[in-house]
Amino acid sequence: MTLLLFLWNASFNVNAQQPNILLIISDDLNTNIGPYMNTDKHTPYLDRLASEGVSFSRIYSQFPLCGPSRASFMSGLYPETNGVLRNNDQLGSYRKETPALANHPSMAGFFKERGYYTARISKIFHMGVPGGIERGAVGGDDPDSWDYAYNVLGPETLSQAKLELLSPKNLHYGSNFAQMVIPDSLEGTQTDYMAASQAIAVLENRAGKIPSGGTNKQRDKKEAPFFLAVGFVRPHVPLIAPEKSFAPYSIEKVNLPTVKIGQNVPPQALKRQNDKVWGMDELQQRKTIRAYMASVRFMDEQVGRLLEALDRLDLRKETIVIFMSDHGYNLGEHDCWSKSSLWEGSVRVPVIISVPGNDFEGNYGSNTKSISELLDIYPTLVDLAGMSPEKPSILQGKSLLSLLKGESRGREGNYAYTIYNDGASLRTDRWRYNRWGKDAKGNNEELYDHLNDPEENINLVGEESYEKVLGEMRNKLDQSRDLASSGL
Repeated sequence: MTLLLFLWNASFNVNAQQPNILLIISDDLNTNIGPYMNTDKHTPYLDRLASEGVSFSRIYSQFPLCGPSRASFMSGLYPETNGVLRNNDQLGSYRKETPALANHPSMAGFFKERGYYTARISKIFHMGVPGGIERGAVGGDDPDSWDYAYNVLGPETLSQAKLELLSPKNLHYGSNFAQMVIPDSLEGTQTDYMAASQAIAVLENRAGKIPSGGTNKQRDKKEAPFFLAVGFVRPHVPLIAPEKSFAPYSIEKVNLPTVKIGQNVPPQALKRQNDKVWGMDELQQRKTIRAYMASVRFMDEQVGRLLEALDRLDLRKETIVIFMSDHGYNLGEHDCWSKSSLWEGSVRVPVIISVPGNDFEGNYGSNTKSISELLDIYPTLVDLAGMSPEKPSILQGKSLLSLLKGESRGREGNYAYTIYNDGASLRTDRWRYNRWGKDAKGNNEELYDHLNDPEENINLVGEESYEKVLGEMRNKLDQSRDLASSGL
């Protein structure tokens, strides 16, 4: 096929090929990783990637649950617009859920339509973990997004090790806490290891030189740039990792969060408390946090394998790398665990974007605090690929291009909007406002001052001195809700 040509940035020639894109998505990962906190040698490969790009320290998921979040950032639309408000395995994802979007391409589909070779490895749209993975199921994928798709059939709960239940009140192995410490010799049997191996095979294919007389039977879309999306399921439960990944973390040294809960916190915000859902004693809580950290470490190693393959194949200088999670994850803060809540820890996500080239290298290693949303990634990639005039007008996110270049700290008044079931949340530079239910009633609201209370321990609703701020946040949430629902 004919190459699409453009002037990408100052480090590329005018006849250079459009950039490759490697999108890496970790499942249920919070920001307790090296680039976001002082966690020495916990995630060395993500630390390396952060040193070669920009970390976004205040970027938020639009729905703290796998299926809706992934459908949102892959479509570039808020959940109320694309209609995906729950986990489901309907092929076609948002395009089937909302027929009016049948012709709206996903992030990957946009690049496929413009000549890119697009490949999916493991979980990008919703896919059951465990369950779907154990059967090699396709989940709620959008098949039209990909030239090639690979579903990992991983053992998960069937791995050859002891499965230890850590949450006695929850027996469902898709939402409970359980750990497996597998022998190091069996790491190659694990879902994420196999996903990384297959992703490396795709990179080998795209970088390899076609032999004299070869045809496109060796490589589909022979000379096209690639959009490779790789889904790692860890640290989604069950928390499985090799012995070597557990070794650096001592159960005795695990710190449980200090729990402070105000009397005026709405009960809807506390549905994920330990005694209500999990029933873990202190030792089980410590084991859960340790196993989570071990799972993150194992996932980080797979990221490292991908980065090393890019270097070895001489692809790094022409490949944009994005690392992200679908939402955050609570590990005992507010006595709440897992996702599916509107606390900062559940909706804030790690995002690292590394773009090669002179226009971006001066900003490497930086950390932007501009408020952003996961659905901003779609328009950002379109701009980075030089396709801004072709950007779908329906996209509801904002490009992060100027932040990547260090040209802007973001606009004043920026906010991030998130929903979960009947709850909605607005995060501004200083405030988080949550409302459970449609109308503001006082007893169903939360207002937190992140300047003075970053852990969200003091709900300011009801305090007279904050009535003006509360009124402003109420209005902003109503406006945000209207905008998020009006995409069609």
